[in-house]
Amino acid sequence: MLAHRLKPGDEIRVIAPSTSMLMIKEKQIEIAIERLKSLGFTITYGKNVYAHDALFSSTIEERIEDIHDAFLDENVKGILAAVGGYNSNQLLQYIDYQLIKANPKIFCGYGDISALSLAIYQKTGLVTYAGPDLSSFGVKEGLDYTMQSFLDATTNDSPYEMAPSSYWSEDPWHLEQDSRTYHEQDHYFVIHDGKAEGRIVGGSLSALNLLKGTEFMPSLKDAILFIEDDHETHPHRFDRELQALLQSASASEIKALLIGRFQTDANMTIGALQHIIQTKAELKTIPVIANVNFGHVQPFATLPIGVTATIYAKGTETEILIEQNEY
Repeated sequence: MLAHRLKPGDEIRVIAPSTSMLMIKEKQIEIAIERLKSLGFTITYGKNVYAHDALFSSTIEERIEDIHDAFLDENVKGILAAVGGYNSNQLLQYIDYQLIKANPKIFCGYGDISALSLAIYQKTGLVTYAGPDLSSFGVKEGLDYTMQSFLDATTNDSPYEMAPSSYWSEDPWHLEQDSRTYHEQDHYFVIHDGKAEGRIVGGSLSALNLLKGTEFMPSLKDAILFIEDDHETHPHRFDRELQALLQSASASEIKALLIGRFQTDANMTIGALQHIIQTKAELKTIPVIANVNFGHVQPFATLPIGVTATIYAKGTETEILIEQNEY
């Protein structure tokens, strides 16, 4: 099920289902709002976005209230997470999925928000979006690729390509905006050649493993699986968590694997990543592409969870085409 496309004049509701919006500096919120307004959208907030507790989140009841209110409000056409965090999986058993199914809307965020996006897709069939949150739009420079991909995914039905950006930066969104470091790139890194067509499923590797074995985890059958994680995921942990995910019942039927670019602090070298992938029997016959533009770096693409994608990988040549139709 695809929600109505966003169009100029539409209202986007910002909610904080993980960490409180207090985590974002006021200046970055101002930049984010101006940028979203420049795209033609109006912005409103859940009433609990600034609520916070000892872990810098808010109560389950407050976060659920904001989720339900956003989906129920007929004026709201899109819902954007404020920022990620660690605890959105606390909400899964309290969400009214029938309410969401009856009021389908664009829902977008990444990182910890993956738990919500995947659960909503699994329980309702609604295509959700792994893409920028409010804090992402608050990055002052280098956001053209991110913004265009968000618009490609949420404002029209045409296929679009996740081509490599010409640059990337790993500077955290909350750091000084005028002294960011950018690196050149001209291609993704192909670990296994191949072609595939399947259904886009994925998000934060940590979040996927939180859902594994629960009613909230989508099947990986025919999946174009995409995974990413933050600087805490060093090679040993990534190896362990990827293996755990591949032990899911449907993992043997994955069609392709896309891996988001790692931050430098993860200490993931190309050699280490190649070694890890080569040890996974489940991945030996499918295309695997790494350093793809999504995850905890900038810029990054928006991926619709539940639509068809086609993958081509050979040498340094890649094509990741998002078809924009339900698989």
